[in-house]
Amino acid sequence: MRHRVDHRKLRRPTEHRLAMLRNLCTSFIIEERLVTTLAKAKELRRFAERAITLARRSLRAETPAQALHYRRLAARYFIGGHAQVRFREHKKEPVRTIERTAGVRALKKLFDEIGPRYSDRPGGYTRILKLGMRKGDGAQLALIELVKEEKKAS
Repeated sequence: MRHRVDHRKLRRPTEHRLAMLRNLCTSFIIEERLVTTLAKAKELRRFAERAITLARRSLRAETPAQALHYRRLAARYFIGGHAQVRFREHKKEPVRTIERTAGVRALKKLFDEIGPRYSDRPGGYTRILKLGMRKGDGAQLALIELVKEEKKAS
């Protein structure tokens, strides 16, 4: 019986599963589509839609502190990291450039682009399409992507 079973374990220990889902969610938000196995895509859907809902809630936050709270809650759904400092030679002087890690970029994109895009949508931000079997091990592959807003015909 499956009473009170909350999620798929994907044959991984908890820490590994959460790290894998954070990596998948980070890539998914940055690229807006991802090809993975069907079981991972179904679990990623729950994970990513919760993050998108937090971004939507921050738009309706009454105070800036509440919006910041939603942003910090959503940061748990992405891989950690801070800005990386890179040095490169440019005209005899090292130029310091700061690049964002993937988790920081994903969080910024989530709150600046994706949250406002789905501000009027009550849920169902993702779509899963089955792609068939993988040649090597026969696993069922799936494409998970963000739903595009359809233009209403007048």
